[in-house]
Amino acid sequence: MSITPFRVEISQADLDDLQARLALTRFTDEIPGAEQGVAVERVRRLVTHWRDGFDWRAQEARLNAYPQFTTEIDGQNIHFIHVRSDNPDALPLILTHGWPGSIAEYLDAIEPLSRHFHLVVPSLPGYGFSGPTKELGWNNLRIARAWAELMTRLGYERFGAVGNDAGSMISPELGRIAPDRVVGVHVTQLFSFPSGDPAEFAGLSEEEQAGLAVLDWFWKEKGAFNVLQSQQPQTLAHAIADSPAGLVGWLAQLFDEDLDDDFVLTNASIHWFTGTAGSALRLYWENARAEQPKEPTTVPTALAMAAGDFASIRRFADRDHANIVSWKTLAAPAHGHYTAHTATETLTSDIRAFFDSLR
Repeated sequence: MSITPFRVEISQADLDDLQARLALTRFTDEIPGAEQGVAVERVRRLVTHWRDGFDWRAQEARLNAYPQFTTEIDGQNIHFIHVRSDNPDALPLILTHGWPGSIAEYLDAIEPLSRHFHLVVPSLPGYGFSGPTKELGWNNLRIARAWAELMTRLGYERFGAVGNDAGSMISPELGRIAPDRVVGVHVTQLFSFPSGDPAEFAGLSEEEQAGLAVLDWFWKEKGAFNVLQSQQPQTLAHAIADSPAGLVGWLAQLFDEDLDDDFVLTNASIHWFTGTAGSALRLYWENARAEQPKEPTTVPTALAMAAGDFASIRRFADRDHANIVSWKTLAAPAHGHYTAHTATETLTSDIRAFFDSLR
């Protein structure tokens, strides 16, 4: 149960190796005008910036500006940032990222949130500085149980859960397994899908129909990552663990095109330097084989989605979550999948308002 201080210290040899690999990149060809995935131009731009303009040491210093620790839970190393608020009575929050992101998703949010909350920001098992998973079974439920144990070790009996992407699935599970401890769950997506019951489609509103159309488009046009990572993550791992260009090309499909390149490359660098590009994919394989919950969650839940992101649909979400108390689309400039980075004030203000309403 020991908790060990941690600092990010990537060796110069690893930096030099990355530079050498980037310099030898063989870019693929493409058919002009064909939309068949991430464009060569974008990968070339990212690779060039990663080699010639991106400052990893600056990102490393940014990470090391916050207290970091590791601990072993259920046989797995867990890395986390832990920032205590100046207010000793502040509510603790645990913030959970997803794929293809990392703890870098929440770096911009730490300062504004820590004015009001104690913050715990862990790297998912198999991701980043937590290192690769060592055995099978690390699905959303097992991660939620590990998070509950982590908060116990830190002395937090009552806390809130915040999440994006995979964190938007893990955070509700944390509330499900520890409803007496989790005061509320705030997420940027509620991943609830049609069950197949025709009655669920009766009387759909125009907004709900539009949401279903977005879902249908996404799974038909951009769902290949989910299929591959759910079925054969190891097959892909060989490529993205060996080629940084291949890695950034694969990750870029789910990093919005209007994101700044430094944000994309910070996340890619964490995958690369920690050797977790392949192990991070396993979460999809695990969740595809995990038993799904049969009852809805009951803790107070807030959704703060953004235009241009996953379209959550209320009637399906109400089936899976019995206590949704806030449902909103964040106002502009919030857009896309990474609002903790792109619309920090908008998202953190909503997080604060939600948890303040529960006290």
